[in-house]
Amino acid sequence: MGRATAGHLDRSRLRRRSFLKTASVSAAAGAVAVTGCLGRGRKPGTVVMTAASDVAGIMHSEGDGPSIQQALWDAGLDEDIRVEVQTVVSNSAQRMQTTQSALEAGRAPPDIHMMDSGWTVPFILRKQTVNLTERFPEDTLRYVNDNYLEAILETARHPQTGDLHALPLFPDLGFTLYRRDFIEDAGYDTSGWGTNPPRWETFANAVRDAREQAGLSYGLTTQAAAYEGLSCCTFNEVMTTWGGAYFGGVNNLFTAGDRPITVDGKRVIDAIRMMRSFIEGETENTMDGYPQICPSAIVQWTEQQSLAPFADGDAVSNRNWSYAIAETGTEEAFGESLGVMTRPYAVSRQEAQYQDVGGTAAALGGWNLAVSPFSNRQEEALQVLEAFANREVMLTVFRLGGFLPPNLDLVAEASPDDVGPVARYADVVQSASENAIPRPATDLWPEQSALIFQAVNAAYRGAQPPEAAMNDLANELEQSESEVRNGN
Repeated sequence: MGRATAGHLDRSRLRRRSFLKTASVSAAAGAVAVTGCLGRGRKPGTVVMTAASDVAGIMHSEGDGPSIQQALWDAGLDEDIRVEVQTVVSNSAQRMQTTQSALEAGRAPPDIHMMDSGWTVPFILRKQTVNLTERFPEDTLRYVNDNYLEAILETARHPQTGDLHALPLFPDLGFTLYRRDFIEDAGYDTSGWGTNPPRWETFANAVRDAREQAGLSYGLTTQAAAYEGLSCCTFNEVMTTWGGAYFGGVNNLFTAGDRPITVDGKRVIDAIRMMRSFIEGETENTMDGYPQICPSAIVQWTEQQSLAPFADGDAVSNRNWSYAIAETGTEEAFGESLGVMTRPYAVSRQEAQYQDVGGTAAALGGWNLAVSPFSNRQEEALQVLEAFANREVMLTVFRLGGFLPPNLDLVAEASPDDVGPVARYADVVQSASENAIPRPATDLWPEQSALIFQAVNAAYRGAQPPEAAMNDLANELEQSESEVRNGN
């Protein structure tokens, strides 16, 4: 599996703290979304957590309906502890800046910051998170370390000590959604694609033929705008399936400064040439055998923009996250005509030059919860995180929001009738977790991500030839790495 692993934590250093208290005080019902300055006059026991609207919308319920807050109380959280949500934008880069501003100023609330798995480590290294290994009860810590997806845990640990500094709220994995009915009507057998995806060339020809036969406007829709999602995820996946790597393989993803720069390698350039073929057809800097299946507009598209044509029934395939399965796999939408798999591939693992690349891949996304060291309600915030590490709470988040539980075993155990259509693809979710490719989540990543997505987007658009774009990028990344080596 494409991920680094850490050894077992030294649990002898753990400080036992009593788990969730049992006293209960009735709390007012009703949704609370806080967008302004929080903290002035807030009630005792109120814990403020940042989250985008998709999480904020399911934290509380109107009336007696299910909610995350109720699930936390049912898991044993004191009923005098209530989570208020400070609603933030969905854009990951903007959220990072907001989080950085609050923590650099030592400002709290927020008491809990919801951090992208791609930029949690920089805050850990700057000592702007509470060490959960030192503060969690031993049984809670053991459950998390033994049952959570290892790849998402890596994004929440201190890279040197291995201590846990954030609790994964939900991982996410990249999936290729496709209309099984359209592709099979075009003469292709998709049985087995879920956990054994075809080669890119086979997939591209199937999508082209299905689009033409069904009379659709789009073949494959995906995300290729110049933003974090391109560098962390969609290009990371495509590059990996070609046997390419940013820094010479998965073992180099979590340590910066002394690692090879390999973005100018042939496999990476071939991946870009394939995408150019998908976007432009046979033209300059493309690759024979790969038909035009993507609209040129993908170079401006993010997740929702790419999903819309597919959800409307006007595209054969869409690359997206688990929420898209939840949205398009219902009986009211495509039902079992929805096929789901990880990415097709061009180079097998055996053919790849670097370790743990090649073959199918699924980008690792997701969000972690970190307690602010500046909070004056750390104990309450820690109890909230402990309650999130509960099976029923994870299932509630899965059921209400379509977000994968960090303990992926729960997906296989759940019924589609209970948690929605994602459970129907439990074998694909498991395959995605085994082929997850993280982004290079070091303290340099925010800067390097911008360099990568700008260069790749330029190459996709044809504004720069792939070789030139990747050579320039390699030089920029080398300069970034050298600053770490030189202590700057």
